[in-house]
Amino acid sequence: MRIVSGSLRGRNIDTPTGKTTRPTSDQTRESIFNILSHATWSPPLEGAIIADIFAGSGALGLEGISRGAAFCLFAEMEPKARASIRNNINKMGLNDVARLHRYDARKLKIAPGNLRGPFTHIFMDPPYNKDLWKPVLRRLVDQNLLAENGVIILEESIEAEVEPRGFEVLADKTWGAARVLFLKPSA
Repeated sequence: MRIVSGSLRGRNIDTPTGKTTRPTSDQTRESIFNILSHATWSPPLEGAIIADIFAGSGALGLEGISRGAAFCLFAEMEPKARASIRNNINKMGLNDVARLHRYDARKLKIAPGNLRGPFTHIFMDPPYNKDLWKPVLRRLVDQNLLAENGVIILEESIEAEVEPRGFEVLADKTWGAARVLFLKPSA
């Protein structure tokens, strides 16, 4: 895996060993970021404050930083995945613009010294077919973690039933086994 575009283009991304994570493919990441770069409903990536929840290797957050994001919070519970993210942050020299937290995504909150937020872009790539996105979406809204006009990018299996109540689906795309929804809270 590698960074697809931006200032870190071509840099290799370390991925965790084993089968506990499923990194988003280069093609899917490129497609996601092309949509975010051109959609009128997406905040600009330049200067964005982003979160990569269920981060895995951190590929989505790293891609966001490469494309101009000012900061990324990586939230990941799995130890091998956290080690890969930490290694990626260090080898790419991103310690000033990235923070790695061992958070259960269902418990995220903004507190002094805790998180930078609210976030303009929140990437969520939970384990497929476990409905972990449901409580996290609610938490993001309840804790005011999404900036005004912010967007949530949710990746799930094409086989999963995803009905994000209380959210407007801005775009719904499928790449391979991945279904990606671009969401914002309903008015």
